[in-house]
Amino acid sequence: MLNDDTANLKSHLKTLHANLAQTEQVDEELQGLLMQLDGDIQALLDKRAAAAQAALSDEALAEQAKVAELAELADPAAHLLAEPPETTTYGLAERTQEITAKFAAEHPRLEPALRELGRMLSNMGI
Repeated sequence: MLNDDTANLKSHLKTLHANLAQTEQVDEELQGLLMQLDGDIQALLDKRAAAAQAALSDEALAEQAKVAELAELADPAAHLLAEPPETTTYGLAERTQEITAKFAAEHPRLEPALRELGRMLSNMGI
């Protein structure tokens, strides 16, 4: 199902790009927001694909858990110093909805495509 969702999302992004290219005027702020959103979606899809290809075996996962447990026992506060998770892909569905609201008034033809993109992202849990 994940592959189907990913394929549908990629297809929808291509369609959205084609529609955007046919739109006469898009202000720079909105275009920048769309480009950032697109980049973040692409980055997330690339991460998911890489994770799927590099799936660890059960044995490797168990070993990794043991190492993490030993590290936690050695230094219980170590996880507090770890880098925070990447936030650029957090809330992509919500960001899409915000952009859709900005786009709706000026570009009503693109609004349904953006709304559908937000729905797709939300259904994927992104």
